[in-house]
Amino acid sequence: MDMQAHGVDLYMTVGIPRALLYYYYYPMWATFFKELGADVVVSRETNKGLLDQGVRLAVDEACMPVKVFFGHVASLLDSADRIFVPRLVSVERRAFICPKFMGLPDMIRAAMPADGRLIDPCIDLSKNEREFHSEIMRTGSIFTRSRVAIHKAYQKSKVVLRRFKDLLVAGNMPESAISLSLAGHDGAYEGYTGEFGEVAAANQDAILSGPDDTISVGILGHPYLIYDSYASMSILSRLRDAGCRVITCDMLPDEVVEKEAQNLPRWLFWTLGRRILGAAFHFLHSRSVDGCLHITAFGCGLDSIVGELIEREAKRSGDIPLMSITLDEHTGEAGVVTRVEAFMDMLRRRKSA
Repeated sequence: MDMQAHGVDLYMTVGIPRALLYYYYYPMWATFFKELGADVVVSRETNKGLLDQGVRLAVDEACMPVKVFFGHVASLLDSADRIFVPRLVSVERRAFICPKFMGLPDMIRAAMPADGRLIDPCIDLSKNEREFHSEIMRTGSIFTRSRVAIHKAYQKSKVVLRRFKDLLVAGNMPESAISLSLAGHDGAYEGYTGEFGEVAAANQDAILSGPDDTISVGILGHPYLIYDSYASMSILSRLRDAGCRVITCDMLPDEVVEKEAQNLPRWLFWTLGRRILGAAFHFLHSRSVDGCLHITAFGCGLDSIVGELIEREAKRSGDIPLMSITLDEHTGEAGVVTRVEAFMDMLRRRKSA
């Protein structure tokens, strides 16, 4: 590639950890860096070695997903020139992300020899987008002096993110949606007009309607826990292999989730927590699933609050069974599998009755 012809001054490899909000924003981040001429590498899927390394590097008080993130970052030290670890404060107005996300760059620098190699833009959209655009320009300036090239890369990344979100609502799991959303790289996606959004709208008739003969299970939880096969002990795959229809929070349109979240007496200013609660309320009120499974991380303060609110609403509704599973690095797989199988047997008995 002629870097100068593409407005790119410096070529390098950027590593992106396959953890935390990778499952929401990777297509956008990857597109942005690729458009600026970088080679993007992703850490391998979570395994015992990565988790064990993360446990050794992270502070004891960190939840398992954060410890997993540490392991992924460490695995990229030998394969990437720079590693993308954004300081995530807020991704929408009047709401915030987990406080641990805000301190990730600092914790990573303190735990491993990554200083000078991190790309750590501060993403804070709680008030306005002005500072966020400044951070986009600052990040892009690592690769090029051309503000036009940075702006074009950012605009393309937003289109890919829209496409990715439409694919999720159309019923795709994140890994499939990532592949499909990035399939148009090299410019094919520039004219994306929402065809996947049309598929998503059509798919909602099946997702939002009542259950048919298939057992439907609504999955509640943070994306970095439910979509990480190792961290979640492949619960989603086990449910699908058992013939269940799995419906996650991300398969519901934003307007459905936000409408249900308005039933809370006060504004919940945690973005992910509000999304989980909105999806839970939809599942419980619409009775569009046979049961709900809430997967939580031990030590997550937000999950402790959200889980209690979901349980109270499930008791008030009374018709949809709810089971919560709490996971950490010490959780035994046999116990989780037994509980999931028992939950499925109970749902089948209720269905047949």
